[in-house]
Amino acid sequence: MTAAPTSRTGSGTTGLALYTATARRASETVIQAYSTSFGMASRLLPPGMRGDIQAVYALVRVADEIVDGPGAESGLDAAQCGEVLDALEAEVARAIATGFSADLVVHAFAETARRAGIGAEHTAPFFAAMRRDLDPVDFADERELRDYVYGSAEVVGLMCVRCFTAGRPMQDAEARRVARGARALGSAFQVVNFLRDLGADADGLGRAYLPGLDPAHPTEQAVARVLDRLEGELRIARATIPSLPAEARPAVLAAHDLFAALARRIRATPAAEPPRRRISVPAGEKAAILARAALGAGVARAGLARREQPAPVRGLAR
Repeated sequence: MTAAPTSRTGSGTTGLALYTATARRASETVIQAYSTSFGMASRLLPPGMRGDIQAVYALVRVADEIVDGPGAESGLDAAQCGEVLDALEAEVARAIATGFSADLVVHAFAETARRAGIGAEHTAPFFAAMRRDLDPVDFADERELRDYVYGSAEVVGLMCVRCFTAGRPMQDAEARRVARGARALGSAFQVVNFLRDLGADADGLGRAYLPGLDPAHPTEQAVARVLDRLEGELRIARATIPSLPAEARPAVLAAHDLFAALARRIRATPAAEPPRRRISVPAGEKAAILARAALGAGVARAGLARREQPAPVRGLAR
């Protein structure tokens, strides 16, 4: 049997490198299709780091879509959706172990995971949380909520930190501080989405994530209690951004500020409104937030470039 011809691009990329580059472009397509805020923030990252974050986002989004409607819309019941989710988790584990998958999104994630040090300690709780969504959700207490949020969102924040800090040694205390900020930011993102999507989660998916808050008739006090907690998490996350690599800070700050703006809008909205309409940040305000963060990105990258310039050799004319 003769070998298949090797594909080439104009840049000369071939074989596995071409396949991986194609897989990363597929992940970029996913984030562009599904996320305005997160996608806009990720564009403030340098290309390699941006590709890693897109790979993480794409896998998370595909898993989420299995349990959030498209699977059922295609005719699968909950048990069949669970089988698809199990197969995806198994393929992710296999790809991380071997370095290859025929699924482009999984391949891109696995390639990133192998370099960044993302492993089963991150993926197992994530898939467990996704599996929880296959049954009706009505969390009775804070413990159930926190367990779910850890798997569905906090570990995603930890994956992102691994992408930001890959190959960059950190002192143990600093690493713990950054991990705490990543978990807090992931949790805040998830909980503010619960508030924004109260109606859709309850009516469309049969889910009530927030204990003590009736999604059909939320009270001002119940919504304020949730907002107080998530805004505290946003403050924790904001305080740890300076500990991230300089080129990652503007994008994380932009994401933080976009979701903080959403939280402020929800707080300024009567509690009866979120079940009836989806609260969002206007495009103009998003653009202003991204512009401020982009300015920071330019400063950070200029500083990085200066640090990478070779020092002048003493005694030579300049």
